[in-house]
Amino acid sequence: MAAIDPEDRLKELDSTLTGIEQVLDLDGMRRDIADLREQSADPELWNDQERAQKVTRRLSYLEAELGRVEGLRQRLDDVATLYELAAEMDDADTRKEADEELAALGKEIQQLEVRTLMSGEYDEREALVTINAQAGGVDAADWAQQLQRMYLRWAERHGYPTEIYETSYAEEAGIKSTTFAVKAPYAYGTLRGEHGTHRLVRISPFDNQGRRQTSFAGLDVVPVVEQSDDIEIDENELRIDVYRSSGPGGQGVNTTDSAVRITHLPTGIVVSCQNERSQLQNKATAMSVLKAKLLERKRQEEAEKISSLRGESTTSWGTQIRNYVLHPYQIVKDLRTGVEAGNPAAVLDGEIDEFIEAEIRWLRQREAEAEAKADQE
Repeated sequence: MAAIDPEDRLKELDSTLTGIEQVLDLDGMRRDIADLREQSADPELWNDQERAQKVTRRLSYLEAELGRVEGLRQRLDDVATLYELAAEMDDADTRKEADEELAALGKEIQQLEVRTLMSGEYDEREALVTINAQAGGVDAADWAQQLQRMYLRWAERHGYPTEIYETSYAEEAGIKSTTFAVKAPYAYGTLRGEHGTHRLVRISPFDNQGRRQTSFAGLDVVPVVEQSDDIEIDENELRIDVYRSSGPGGQGVNTTDSAVRITHLPTGIVVSCQNERSQLQNKATAMSVLKAKLLERKRQEEAEKISSLRGESTTSWGTQIRNYVLHPYQIVKDLRTGVEAGNPAAVLDGEIDEFIEAEIRWLRQREAEAEAKADQE
């Protein structure tokens, strides 16, 4: 296979980056940044802690995003100059340096391009992630806890703030369930493809005969509710229980009944929050989580209704999505995109961007095909 001419590759990357700049609307980003800076300078802003945190998070994200695009544009200009210098000097080392920088730029621009594919109604919102242990007993509970750590490490790698709202610990090891928020713009659009069942195959550390065990954990990702969302809840349709927060092995976290569990009777949805010391704060957070889950349920019902009218199914990709095999060989493979990695330890330490980027492209392709089919009808 012939090597790609650097000049052609530079033109290709320049075209891709120009398209990204147009989609992201850099002038609009600059105006938003100026507005958010003005808001953040207002001393009255911090009278509303929740709004203040949202403003500062949004500002930090936009500044980083703008800096990322501008930095890539500058590097692209610089590498073109580097190639010119290498040609003038007939310097192999400079040419090698330019080739390495061009390869790195290609990868980073491709990663940024994925961001432009997130155009869904709720994609730009923060995300609520819920993980539940499924079949597999103690191993499944341990697997659910490993998944929680994997996503928290992924968020940490990207500098995304997270907040754990509730964790229900299993008796022997691991967790029964957990709910946490990823508080970054586009967190929902980024993570929504992770929704589904994750399967682990390994030698069980809890089996004294050292047998291979298959465990399952379910992941649910929903967008955070905003004030503009039309989600009304009848208090008469709720059962609210208070209880004492507990840690691993049933250990008490505090001495008051501050944890709150809310059951939405019509749907059977149950949410809990125990991260705050105040019962009122925990109730408010649990209500936010419930509204987010009801919003997602409403969105799914509307999508299923439209799809049923077209004779389609919307549930085909929301089941088992990824296998993590630690024995007899080591591989992590996505069943939808075919992306695989031979280093499960790195994946479980939060290196999942390759999987996420591929599924964003996969989901966008499916949506584009559905839109094209609708247009034909």
